[in-house]
Amino acid sequence: MREIILDTETTGLDPANGHRIVEIGCVELLNAIPTGETFHVYLDPERDIPEEAFRVHGLSAEFLAGKPVFAEIAGNFLKFAGGAKIIAHNAEFDMRFLNAELAFLGIAPIAQDRVIDTLALARRKFPGSANSLDALCGRYGIDTSRRTKHGALLDAEILAEVYAELTGGRQANLVFGEGAGSIGRGGPSLLAQRPRPLFPRLSDEDLSRHRAFIATLGEAPLWNAYWPLPAPEGKVRQA
Repeated sequence: MREIILDTETTGLDPANGHRIVEIGCVELLNAIPTGETFHVYLDPERDIPEEAFRVHGLSAEFLAGKPVFAEIAGNFLKFAGGAKIIAHNAEFDMRFLNAELAFLGIAPIAQDRVIDTLALARRKFPGSANSLDALCGRYGIDTSRRTKHGALLDAEILAEVYAELTGGRQANLVFGEGAGSIGRGGPSLLAQRPRPLFPRLSDEDLSRHRAFIATLGEAPLWNAYWPLPAPEGKVRQA
């Protein structure tokens, strides 16, 4: 299955207020694995760059002057995207801008049923937690040291790693032979030991909030009734 990880940078928050796309970055996935094929372009938005937008992505009007306008790259972008699913973080934002740019050219919009929003996936998987791209990278131990400013292609590459984690796309290698470990008591294992443990999925804030909640339950929380041994006096057993 072919999928496209996509990110955009813009001059602002709403195309209805005249804001435009200034950068598009795409990464191709085939069966959840990056192929190495990318689409990346800077665009002249044909307008100024507000200071607040510049602070986010660092793309100035001077840098973008002379870059192609969206009309010049629309065909190449649509050819690269093809009929693939499009994956973006907070996809509504990116698709609103892309479809506004396409509408200016009289081109049909990208259908909503082609779009997967990783923010929605993360919110279902981690309800009540921070689910920004940075937060998810921290949760999964994904290196973001290169990300000093937002950049469409770099963010798409990082999002490809996050998407693999969110969808269980990263699988352990199978190991057959004498080097395999064991599962249970003496049983042979088909899975190699991870070279390093998985990064904890709970943040310090999550753990702190959990401890605060446990403290409100008093000396006899409900689950103690199902514990095989009585809880020590003055102690609260944690699930």
